[in-house]
Amino acid sequence: MPLRVVSYNIHGQRDDTAALAAVVRAATPDVVIVQEGPRRFRWRQKSATLAESFGLVVAAGGLPALGNLLLTSLRVQVRGTRCQRFPLTPGRHLRGAAYADCRVGDARFTLAGSHLSTDPTERPAQAAEFKRGLDAATSPVLAGADLNEGPDGPAWATVSRGLTDAAVAADRADRLTYSCADPRRRIDALFVDPRITVVDYDVVDTAQTRRASDHFPVLVDLLLPTTG
Repeated sequence: MPLRVVSYNIHGQRDDTAALAAVVRAATPDVVIVQEGPRRFRWRQKSATLAESFGLVVAAGGLPALGNLLLTSLRVQVRGTRCQRFPLTPGRHLRGAAYADCRVGDARFTLAGSHLSTDPTERPAQAAEFKRGLDAATSPVLAGADLNEGPDGPAWATVSRGLTDAAVAADRADRLTYSCADPRRRIDALFVDPRITVVDYDVVDTAQTRRASDHFPVLVDLLLPTTG
């Protein structure tokens, strides 16, 4: 069963929001995993407005997941959701993750998203918490995240253990995701269950994506195993 996924750090919608909406709509995704989505005052309304601008609906996340937001098209049936908050290090930024158990046709999957700390001493513990949430899933996992470190980091190794790095599977690990102004790092990733086939992978670098956020969106086409 085909599924198109976007994982995107939208920089708190502090950039060109019209370009942001146009970028996502042009990708025609089935699901979008958002980092730095609404998490404060009127977050429900802001999340719904963001989803509508993309032509999607809210599945899970927002304030309970500290800005991690999962959006889906009407093609995707959401069967259950949960949010996770990582332990707070005093003086640091509270972070978490969002999960949605989904179905499209005869295929079931668990959609997940997170955004790890910029602090390298705090990140490994958050990665371990996120990994526990992924391991608890009973369906094949699709996990999008801004890991704030590259593939050689310990947090990346923790989250990716037992999963497929979509960029590596598509032989496109050289595509950098941050920053739009000076692309130099691959810190945004999509990891999938090995039972899921990676059909195509792209980091969308255009004039429009450079206006839309400080991160490039990760766009992946997948083939999900069916239960039928």
